[in-house]
Amino acid sequence: VLMQWSIQNQTNIFQNPEQMKLMSKDILEQMVTEKLLLIKAKEDTITADPERVDQYLDQQIGTFIQQVGSSEKLEEYYGMPLAQIKKELRKQIENRFVIDRLRQTRFSGTKITRREVENFYKQYADSLPKMEATVNISHILLQVKPNPSSADAAYARILEVQKQLENGADFTYLAKQYSEDPSAATNNGDLGWVNRGDFVPEFETAAYALENAGDISDIVQTQFGFHIIQLVERQGDKIHVRHILIQLQPTEDDARRVVERLQEIRRKILAGEATFEEMALENSDDPNVKQDKGNLGDFAVGNFQVKAFEEAVNQLNVGEISQPFKTDFGYHILKLNQRKEAHPLSLEKDWDQVEQYAIDFKNRQKFDKWLKELRAEIPIDIKIEI
Repeated sequence: VLMQWSIQNQTNIFQNPEQMKLMSKDILEQMVTEKLLLIKAKEDTITADPERVDQYLDQQIGTFIQQVGSSEKLEEYYGMPLAQIKKELRKQIENRFVIDRLRQTRFSGTKITRREVENFYKQYADSLPKMEATVNISHILLQVKPNPSSADAAYARILEVQKQLENGADFTYLAKQYSEDPSAATNNGDLGWVNRGDFVPEFETAAYALENAGDISDIVQTQFGFHIIQLVERQGDKIHVRHILIQLQPTEDDARRVVERLQEIRRKILAGEATFEEMALENSDDPNVKQDKGNLGDFAVGNFQVKAFEEAVNQLNVGEISQPFKTDFGYHILKLNQRKEAHPLSLEKDWDQVEQYAIDFKNRQKFDKWLKELRAEIPIDIKIEI
């Protein structure tokens, strides 16, 4: 297989010839390696779970919006509509998940002896990172969902839009006037060219069912609200679409009821009527709750992506449960299970961590050897177009 790869077509990091000339060898090697691994993953029919990709995408977008202050500021920062930001970020996340699965299928289950771990520690102890101060936390998440009357009101608004379309109103005009997609005011609801997998399943099914330019879908409900979609153009399996969105907006009363429910859950746990894990399994909206019973694992102190989590942890002693607090995902209560102070790694106290470092090192050696074989198997012809 001979892959002719134009770097300029694969990345938008570099915007002018001077930047292209300054591209480092490390970045080039990383790009080539990623492409090789994606080719191999395709041969092995390895794909990413769309639901997991969408979940992680939503988390990342939520974090970015929290960092810059609003979705409008995020669009201004990147110079593109939110839908385009999501589209580009989704592909990056999907590629990362595919590569992770490829590495797991080939290098998971690596066995290592005690002597290998001890020899690894003896050789690399001075260069191993210190154990950071960490906390282990669990949470219960309740999402704020609109009550039926709010959903009815949103549906009535999208019905009115549909009626105007049926009477011949211009789609782009209605998108600018009524759509609650933050980018609609500037792009008239235009989502650009998209591929399969770029949107949530309900939206994608309706969009790809449209056959001819100008066709308009029926009302489509997704987790974001109610949509009407228009096909602008189709090229093979790629489509260019617009949409009008009426969001499902929870009310202040909806949020208040969620907080009260969390307070009652907290009361039951503190009263000994149920354990935190039991309440998490019974109530939490976290999609992973069945596997982890609400436990989020270990986090380095001061390294929380969600600021509200860090603020809650800082107020807790081990074993305590926070009051309800809000994030972009909903409302939470949080339990501090364990706190560990920073310290140098030792075989006695941190065997599991040292063993994992040794396994990672062994896997890295195996991976480098396999990658070298892969490079010989799949020649690369790199064309840098300036």
